[in-house]
Amino acid sequence: MPAETEMAPAEVARTAAPRGLLKRALPRSLFGRSIIIIVTPLILLQVIATWIFYERHWDTVARRLSANVAGDIALVIETMSIVDADERDRIFASAPGLAELQFTYEPGKRLTDLAPPAAGHSIVETPLIGALNERVRRPYRLDFTTDPHRVLVAVQLPGGVLDVAVPRQRLYSSTTYIFVLWMVGSSIVLFAVASLFMRNQVRALRRLADAAESFGKGRNVERFKLEGAAEIRQAAAAFLVMRDRIQRQISQRTEMLAGVSHDLRTPLTRMKLALALLGDGLAIDELKSDVAEMEKMVQGYLDFARGEGTEAPVETDLPLLLEEVAATARRDGASVSLAAPAEYPLLLRPNALKRCIANLLSNARRHGSHVWLTALPGRNGIDILVDDDGPGVPAEQRELVFRPFYRLDRSRNVATGGVGLGLTIARDVARGHGGDLTLESSPQGGLRARLHLPH
Repeated sequence: MPAETEMAPAEVARTAAPRGLLKRALPRSLFGRSIIIIVTPLILLQVIATWIFYERHWDTVARRLSANVAGDIALVIETMSIVDADERDRIFASAPGLAELQFTYEPGKRLTDLAPPAAGHSIVETPLIGALNERVRRPYRLDFTTDPHRVLVAVQLPGGVLDVAVPRQRLYSSTTYIFVLWMVGSSIVLFAVASLFMRNQVRALRRLADAAESFGKGRNVERFKLEGAAEIRQAAAAFLVMRDRIQRQISQRTEMLAGVSHDLRTPLTRMKLALALLGDGLAIDELKSDVAEMEKMVQGYLDFARGEGTEAPVETDLPLLLEEVAATARRDGASVSLAAPAEYPLLLRPNALKRCIANLLSNARRHGSHVWLTALPGRNGIDILVDDDGPGVPAEQRELVFRPFYRLDRSRNVATGGVGLGLTIARDVARGHGGDLTLESSPQGGLRARLHLPH
């Protein structure tokens, strides 16, 4: 059984290189690629039509026009051999009006006495040379460059040289220009119409993308209507259905957990009252601690369930919001340093973002002695950094801590931490604004929480 052959890495690289180059050369936008799809067949059609025109129409017309000119010259030459000088001059005098040719006879001259003409590359040279070779059958010389309006033909006769000035319009048809103008004009019109229609279709798709992006950032998508082609309308309708389902699920989750938390608070309140009436004692103090922990857990569940709630996004000065959160943390005894731009307006949910940053500051304060809060504007948005000088979090556990109820401290002691929802709520708020929350190693020696918010 023959062994299977494998492509060498160099061959794979050579195969992939043209594909990568072609992919980089193509436009990235749907509008640009659609225009290429429309223009490419149009260009191919123009090339094929032009080739057919020049191969068939132009070749046939040019040969016939050149044959007529060569025939007129040959007829005059034959006539000169049977008429006298006076009759020849009368023929020469009437030729410009009847044949659009100007004849001049120079007795005693030879073609070798004339200066060689400049080389020309006119598209009428080949048909005219062929016609002169076929009909005149005498030595001749052509000059296509001396006169821009005429082609000069010098024919060697036995007694001298016959000079013929041929107007260029007799050698090619004006339909060439008409054809070129028609092709170019029709292409421009078709390209403009195609661009207009494609732009309208792409505009509807771009509006759908903007609506999806706004919804992903937690913003209300209002006055969004179905428009565009049937497929785009179908995608927009599916987006609206998905939006309603997500909002309904969030609302149901919030209502359910809020109701459960509210129901749990009632017996907890009765338990606190009963414990207060029992007086003091070691067992009583332990029960009070357990009730306080349960109450804190219920509050954490409620905060997690509430998420961003029904708060509407508003234009907010982010540095001012950070200053308020930092001031609150300082009043609670935290050592916080703040570095932020003078102002940075951003559309966001201020209360939800305050809760997010407060959770990060609380987590950093719990594990470190000092907290650094920094806002760094960038091209795609702004990064809010929360650094501490604590022990940090192992790299393999930095994603695990975002899971609900996950804690590095397995004892679930209230004194060493919460119920494991702080970072979960913070990331939920960040992603609700279209951003994200990640953990990194801090240059201060502890943990860095990077909160990215897009424009």
